[in-house]
Amino acid sequence: MSGFRDSERPGRAVADHVAGLDAALGSARDGLPQEVFFLVSRLTPLVNVDLLIRNDSGATLLTWRQDEFYGAGWHIPGGIVRFKETFAERIAAVAWNELGCIVEHDAAPAELREIMAPHRDVRGHFISLLFNCRLSSQPSELLKYSGGMPLNGQWQWHDRCPPDLIAVHEIYRPCIDGRMPDRPIDH
Repeated sequence: MSGFRDSERPGRAVADHVAGLDAALGSARDGLPQEVFFLVSRLTPLVNVDLLIRNDSGATLLTWRQDEFYGAGWHIPGGIVRFKETFAERIAAVAWNELGCIVEHDAAPAELREIMAPHRDVRGHFISLLFNCRLSSQPSELLKYSGGMPLNGQWQWHDRCPPDLIAVHEIYRPCIDGRMPDRPIDH
């Protein structure tokens, strides 16, 4: 299968625009400009990794998120896999960028989920891979939630799933509440 609609090929104008965009972007390995990323997210599902990090007491590490697409609430840290980036590389980048720490993770995801926002095209379809992770270093104390209204990017341990979990992560409520079979971290 070519990926083209039946009996429809892109016209010369579309091919020229794509060639110009491709020349202007350079390597997609470093991410994309926001406008191009939003375009891509309207054309194909995005693949992301989510990091399920639990401490020895069974509490789950969540971060506060507040954005135009998913609103405000606690969520499992995660990120979209870049072009030619491995899951392991994205997991490491998420741990460092969102928590300021290093994690170990299972070799395979604990869960594979499809997430769709039915009334939105931009960032509206994801293939989400949930990985069991364990801290190898402590999260940055500078990002730790310390009371009041949480700020975007702050983290906190949760014994149970909080009521203000972002809606799209409701699929992970059983995992956050510890109702998911534990698997050992593969080395």
